[in-house]
Order: sequence, then C-alpha cells, then structure tokens
Amino acid sequence: MTASAAMAREALAQRLIVAERFGVEVPTFQGEGPSCGHPAVFIRLSRCNLTCRACDTKETWDWTQFDPRKVSTRQSVADLVAWVLSSPVELVVITGGEPLLQQRDLIPLVRRLLEEGRRIEFETNGTVMPAHALLVDGVRFNVSPKLVSFGMDEAKSIAPAVLRAFADSGQAVFKFVASAVADLDRIAELADQHALAPVWVMPEGTTAEAVTSTTRELADAVAARHWHLTTRLHVLAFADPKGR
Repeated sequence: MTASAAMAREALAQRLIVAERFGVEVPTFQGEGPSCGHPAVFIRLSRCNLTCRACDTKETWDWTQFDPRKVSTRQSVADLVAWVLSSPVELVVITGGEPLLQQRDLIPLVRRLLEEGRRIEFETNGTVMPAHALLVDGVRFNVSPKLVSFGMDEAKSIAPAVLRAFADSGQAVFKFVASAVADLDRIAELADQHALAPVWVMPEGTTAEAVTSTTRELADAVAARHWHLTTRLHVLAFADPKGR
C-alpha cells in the first residue's frame, strides 16, 4: 500500500460524534435557507459550544436533560460516506449542535463526498473559525449568529473575526432567526458592522402555527429591507418534523 493510500484509509477510519442521520431511508428536504425545498440528506453532529434557550436540538449539548451516551454515537467517516452514497440525493447538510467543533475529522468526509459529486451545506452558529480545507468549491456555510432574543448572550454568540472570515470567503450566507420585527434592527446592525451578505431571515417556531404567524409578522419588514425570507419547510410539511 502506498503512503497516500494509507493516509486515505486512515482518514476514512476517523470517527465523528453523531446525534442522528436522516434523509436516506425516509426522504426529506432541506427545510431552511437558500436550498429550501431541495431534496437532502442530513448528518447531525453532537456537541455545541452555545446553550441557546430556544434551541430545538438540545439533545446535542444539554446533559442536564440528556445522557450523551444514549443520544450520540461515534461513526466512522467511511460508514457515513457509504450511507450518503446509498442515496441518489446530491445535497448533504451537515448540522448540529455546532458541526465545526469536529471540523478536523470532517475534512476527509467532505473531500470524499465532493469527489462523489455531492454538494455540502454546513449549518453553523458562526463562532468557530472554518478550516481553510473546507473553504472549497461545492461547500456552502449557512451561518446563523444567535441573537439575545434566541436566548443567548451575544458576548458568546457573536464572534466578529469569525463572521468576517465567513463574509470574506464568498461561500457563506447569513441566516438569522427572528421572533419579532424588533429583531430586524439588531440584524441590520450586525450586517452593517461585519459586512454580512446575503442576509436571510427565518421565523422562529417549532410548530406550523408559530412559523406561519411569525412569518406574517416579519414578511413586510423583511421585504422592505430587501433581504431574503425563508420558512421552516420541515415544520410546515411534516406532522412530526423531528428527524425530517
């Protein structure tokens, strides 16, 4: 075995801490952002560096409610690649938690999937500097800085240097969760301060009724700012959106 082949084999043996994976056995869509409505498969990684009150995936980090031994597993890059490739779907969404906490071991996964013609989207909170090896064609970052209204201290959730790196990369969009029109002023401040563009606004809500109500509250004000508005399609489309 050549040295390069041995390195490739070793990379595929690396393991990631996974909360869940879905979209192969039961097909689904990307529910948010620029690819909303596109068929997608999802790898949700466990662990997060934030503790947002409004988080809807607390099983990835809140060990006061969940046992990490029961809600996460270690899966090899090779197994994850094989699982993704068992589906014809092009778009692979890597989410969390905060997936970039594990980016060293994500690099071989992303490289292998790109080689197979897949397209990658990361859902990230924008506090972890992306590795240069992930800033490549075929990869996009949906960066979602968390506001005070989402239940997070912005001293921890807003990382100016990281946001600037994403903005400068040309491979990121900035998706803010908003619960009321008042949040849009804060989003505008952050966009101006850190040159964040394009801006997407997503209504907060974990039920179809809440998403619809908040969308209607926000829509005119978002349109007036010439920003993008995204829904949460999985919440609207599926009776039980968990794992969809």
